Amino acid sequence: MTSAQDTSSATAPIHAAIAGEALIDLIRRPEGTYLPCLGGALYNLCRALARQGVGTQYLNPLSHDRFGRELVAQLVADGVLLAQPEPVQQVTSLAVVNLNEHGHPDYAFYREGVADRAVSAQGLIEACTALPALQLVCTGALALDARDTAIYLPWLSAQRAAGRCVVVDANLRPSVMPDLAAYRTTVHAALAHAHIIKTSDEDLDHLAVPGTDALTRARHLLAANPQAHLLALTLGAEGAWLLHRSGAQCFAKEAQALEVVDTVGAGDSFLAGLLAHLLRQAEAASLASFAQFVETLTADACRTALRHALASASLCVMEQGCVPPEWEATMQRARSCPPAER
Repeated sequence: MTSAQDTSSATAPIHAAIAGEALIDLIRRPEGTYLPCLGGALYNLCRALARQGVGTQYLNPLSHDRFGRELVAQLVADGVLLAQPEPVQQVTSLAVVNLNEHGHPDYAFYREGVADRAVSAQGLIEACTALPALQLVCTGALALDARDTAIYLPWLSAQRAAGRCVVVDANLRPSVMPDLAAYRTTVHAALAHAHIIKTSDEDLDHLAVPGTDALTRARHLLAANPQAHLLALTLGAEGAWLLHRSGAQCFAKEAQALEVVDTVGAGDSFLAGLLAHLLRQAEAASLASFAQFVETLTADACRTALRHALASASLCVMEQGCVPPEWEATMQRARSCPPAER
């Protein structure tokens, strides 16, 4: 496993390839002005993975405009490689973010004719084919827009067929989708390709998954996707579950209440922490592939990875905007502030 700094080298192995939105979050401040922050769920995941020491490539193009240049500069600073280093003429996506009294974000997106959507399934497939050490691919969030089905679903299918671990973060944004039924259908179609599913209690509500509570719904979602081996369920301040197809499951929650600044990027940092820890465990296990490691995960492996994921998310929510923590800081948090578990 390489360090985040090493991934900027042309010879560094790329273990993760990420496809999806990169945008500018315009976060409303109490006085009514807006603070521009680099964001987008998959963009945040790229940064968070690289800062956790995972060789990571971002697959989508970025704009020639000022925001696009800032997005590129931050990716490069964090050690993320770009599959398409040349900027495109399309503008950068925007998201207007209003935070409620609990620091939870509400989004409005501006994504017509934007840079990160100027991509094709074949382009994504070719970029991944050029990465001999690639272990996992991930998409989700706005990439699951029904209007982009022809881009991401064929790519996911090809990556699964190539033996790579497919990760899908549902991360629904129903308020900005013009056809909610078509959106749900596309999300479920993407989840059908996944080895690892990440979802939240809110996602399960939006997907209309049956069940009386979030855990029951998560179990139903895992059962409904027989190709999936691991499901991560996040519950905000109430903690998170990992459910494995073998029947193993574990739960972790911060033992003490956090001083939350905002929750932007928390789920992305959680997923990055989870994947980074699992990748390191897989490397030590010397199995043929990361997908095979995920398929045979033990309860102990799930538990230690969940602690790391929770620590990663907790460090993020104590910062303004999305500031993903690095590997050592996350390890220190997990050691010094052990969560409540069951």
